[in-house]
Amino acid sequence: MKIVDYIKETRVELKHVSWPTRRQTVIFTIIVILISLSVAFFLGFFDFIFTKFLEKFII
Repeated sequence: MKIVDYIKETRVELKHVSWPTRRQTVIFTIIVILISLSVAFFLGFFDFIFTKFLEKFII
């Protein structure tokens, strides 16, 4: 397969893709950021708790 054929076929396939709207993209981006921040807070909270626990009882 030649590179030119590959590019042509790729362009044809990309026309079949159902692309999200700008609004959907913004909403999904906000959701990903909020979930990422929530997970970071959750993990940071437990890291803090376990660190304090280890400092108090073990170290």
